[in-house]
Amino acid sequence: MKRIVGLKAALALSMACLSLSPVKAQNAAAGAAAAPYPVSRVTLVTHSSPGGGTDVFLRDLSKHLSGVMKTNFAVENIRGGSGAKALAHVAKAAPDGGTFYGTTPTYIQTTLLSKPSVGYEGLDPMLIVFIDPEVVFTRADSPYKSLQDVMAFAKANPGKSRWGAANPASLERIGMEKLARAANVKVPIVSHEGGGDMMIGVLNGTYDIGIGEMQELQGQLEAGKVRLLATLSEKRLTGLPQLPTAKEQGYDVVIRKFRGIASPKGVPDSVAKAWEDGVRKVLESPAYKAEYTKDNLTPMLLGREAARKFTADVAAETAASFKEMGLLK
Repeated sequence: MKRIVGLKAALALSMACLSLSPVKAQNAAAGAAAAPYPVSRVTLVTHSSPGGGTDVFLRDLSKHLSGVMKTNFAVENIRGGSGAKALAHVAKAAPDGGTFYGTTPTYIQTTLLSKPSVGYEGLDPMLIVFIDPEVVFTRADSPYKSLQDVMAFAKANPGKSRWGAANPASLERIGMEKLARAANVKVPIVSHEGGGDMMIGVLNGTYDIGIGEMQELQGQLEAGKVRLLATLSEKRLTGLPQLPTAKEQGYDVVIRKFRGIASPKGVPDSVAKAWEDGVRKVLESPAYKAEYTKDNLTPMLLGREAARKFTADVAAETAASFKEMGLLK
């Protein structure tokens, strides 16, 4: 009986195609065979550990995107090689829209410094979603009320200032080096494995200032333990309109920490467009907007072509900064 039903269905499709022009018949057959997008399951890969910045970004985004794109999402954490293992994993995935990588400047920095077998060029930038602002902070009871106060002390007291930052190749360390050059001061910048260790040094007075992300600082801010001195964004943060930029205080330093999505090479433009449309829709949803606004994430949705150019520009800026720091020749 099943065979008879199957034959009847095939005969019906053949008769329908015969009633069409040859071109339309070919398109109809292709449409019947093609798999729709989105696929039933999409894996979002990150080098970040569970609870890390990119892990949180991908989980929050996918939670809201699932209903819009009518598919299931899973976040996979692949550690190792400062992101190199995650990059290699995504690069070899099928270009069917089922596997993507959560991007930050880390995947560019790792490529430039470590020369892994698969670097950032091995993936195709598909979207830039947010700018995640870096802020300069000090302990709440410090004498510094502004970034200008910090620089004035550094100039008047050579060798007595100390600044904290993350690891030597981090965007945070680059930001501190740029601030020192912009203010024409020479200050020891002490690197750490992570923002948590560096923050302790600021809180106990070891460092005059530190640099980090709002998500990392939120708890200490709410507890009244730290004071923000500047944001290294192009404009003031919507959630903190009272916080001046470094540029407003006379130091032309802007750090672009982004969060986005990259795909394996060969993913069709139609898939990239579906993602762009879906993310645009969720960025406008009140529920998601409330979440990312609280974290002071600034939406900056760039589609595939714009994301490619943006990534290339950031890579060029990063390479130039590493050369200035003596990390690249």
